[in-house]
Amino acid sequence: MEGKDLADWHAFENELEELRGRYKESPTKLLFRGQSNSDWKLTTTLERHGVEGMTFFDYCTRAGNVRPAVETFTGVQWSDPEFSECISSSWRFEPELMWFNRFPSFQLYRYLVYLRHNGFPSPLLDWTRSPFVAAFFAFRDPVTKSCERRSIYVYCEMPKGHKGGALGQPVIRAFGPYVRSHPRHFRQQSDYTICGELDPNRGWVFRQHEPNFGGRGEQDFLWKFNLPSSECIPVLRSLDEHNLNAFSLFDSEEALLETMWFREHILRTRQ
Repeated sequence: MEGKDLADWHAFENELEELRGRYKESPTKLLFRGQSNSDWKLTTTLERHGVEGMTFFDYCTRAGNVRPAVETFTGVQWSDPEFSECISSSWRFEPELMWFNRFPSFQLYRYLVYLRHNGFPSPLLDWTRSPFVAAFFAFRDPVTKSCERRSIYVYCEMPKGHKGGALGQPVIRAFGPYVRSHPRHFRQQSDYTICGELDPNRGWVFRQHEPNFGGRGEQDFLWKFNLPSSECIPVLRSLDEHNLNAFSLFDSEEALLETMWFREHILRTRQ
């Protein structure tokens, strides 16, 4: 997916205003994702760890196996009966019982979001409801000169209010923001999607997102806007003036010092 090359941030704001006007009646909100290299594909962290086509059952079994360690060292409890039911053996032997629109359960969704924000490879592709948060992630590294353009993606799941699919074809599903989980989920106004396909022999398996956007009628629309890396400092300066920076989005000591370095060095030397 090549996307549309834009001259500057102002041009992106114009494109965004046009999209919001065109899809203001859509029941699903626009979601955004920023990537710091326009050549990168849309991939989950699970895919980036070299895992392609893992079954839902196998992934959730692994997630369940690490749960005792998570509970021991963090004090966070995930011992809800619904979670145990989600990783029962029926998933493997009766995949028709686990319909895609029922995955994951509420408790399992909480746990998957928690794992995603703490470094466990995840099938969730993370988005934000804020184009400004997406812009921060696109331009977060202002000193890297290896890429000429950064990208901001805009996604609309159901522009017309309905969604269909065919048996044996990959399906994308967005989950929504309402889940009790890691604080970063709320700081970053996060949302998530998964892409899955029902394999008659293996049950539901995770698939790549990018090949399956916009392929079946009025659903899963995706736009990609490429902005020059020269916009990094102006965009980051503007975001920081609105208190949108690494510290406000991550709330950690490392993020605080990243923000302080940006203000005390990068902004001062590039006035």
